[in-house]
Amino acid sequence: MIPRYSRPDMAAIWEPATKFRIWYEIEAHACDAMADLGVIPRENADAVWKAKDVEFDVDRIDAIEAETRHDVIAFLTHLSEIVGADAARFVHQGMTSSDVLDTTFNVQLVRASDILIADLEALLVVLKRRALEHKDTVRIGRSHGIHAEPTTMGLVFARFYAEMDRNLSRMRDARAEIATGALSGAVGTFANIDPAVEEHVCDRMGLVPEPISTQVIPRDRHAAFFATLGVIASSIESIATEIRHGQRTEVLELEEFFSKGQKGSSAMPHKRNPVLSENLTGLARLVRMAVVPAMENVALWHERDISHSSVERNIGPDATVTLDFALARLTGLVDKLVVYPARMEENLHKFRGLVMSQRVLLALTQAGVSREDAYRLVQRNAMKVWEEGRDFKTELLADPEVTAALSEAEIEEKFDLAYHTKHVDTIFARVFGEP
Repeated sequence: MIPRYSRPDMAAIWEPATKFRIWYEIEAHACDAMADLGVIPRENADAVWKAKDVEFDVDRIDAIEAETRHDVIAFLTHLSEIVGADAARFVHQGMTSSDVLDTTFNVQLVRASDILIADLEALLVVLKRRALEHKDTVRIGRSHGIHAEPTTMGLVFARFYAEMDRNLSRMRDARAEIATGALSGAVGTFANIDPAVEEHVCDRMGLVPEPISTQVIPRDRHAAFFATLGVIASSIESIATEIRHGQRTEVLELEEFFSKGQKGSSAMPHKRNPVLSENLTGLARLVRMAVVPAMENVALWHERDISHSSVERNIGPDATVTLDFALARLTGLVDKLVVYPARMEENLHKFRGLVMSQRVLLALTQAGVSREDAYRLVQRNAMKVWEEGRDFKTELLADPEVTAALSEAEIEEKFDLAYHTKHVDTIFARVFGEP
């Protein structure tokens, strides 16, 4: 991923130096296990650890690979140059390249997961704070983009909190799903390496042994992992879309924080655009772009092919780096998001009480009017608001068929906003737990 959308800790996971360090640790731990089993001399295993503080020469490895056309062999050759040919002669004993590559990839994904989990936890803190802050800030709810019934801005934040809390659970499950390693040798039969070696290496690398591998770790695990990233990205876009719509000039209930010295347009000095939300929408598309290729990687030929390899070399870093950046950006955006309660109230009353139509409809049916007639009466008066700019309550009070069923006091009561917010505390208790 380009530096513009990368954060250092996540990007570092995918640096070549990090990858080679993990390769080295896998090989060294495997030598330890084989020495314990008496398969190789202990002194050879110990000698491999002489490289534990060495910074591997990425350029040298690349130069060797240019000749060998094999990345793992290039690394093993470079390791032999560091620890000596005799000491290194038992390195990679009974292993195949995928043992190193797949286990390393999963180590990287686990480390990426830990960052993403921390990102989600930080976002949840901010969403909860904003939800509590605006628990009773009334705004109009919308369906199809059209005024529906009153809700509160706190419920909007709470809804996003609940969604991201589910995503946190999904991310933890995805981490567990991907935290496996395999050192089972060619075609996965352990013919040339003892299963105890796999168990030892996985334990040291923070993984669990893959119950059954072929020559690769099954890719349904990776498909589930990247699908989870895609779901989280979609949730990010959902929040970003709410902010983008809220910042439209005609709405202006929400606005991204506009810092001192910030410019909105090269041509129009007055502009204050929702650029962060729009950016997050685009980044979400990039993360989701990894999902289908990950799904298609599940079907490999027989015990192994490498059609998945080129895909994962791209989507592994790109999807995790992008999602990390997006989550951090969203957290900052929500933290500083400007909310305009007065504008929310103004928009709520824009259609002069029209949004209370369902309450009147229900009251009429409870007063003995058939639902069909009640709907006709309410809609008849509602259309005068839409088409002629009338006041909904005034029209209802002037309609003899309505007043024949409902008294003036009963009609007045149907325009009480508190009716729509009476269960906010109940919903908050469901989302956040009892206060």
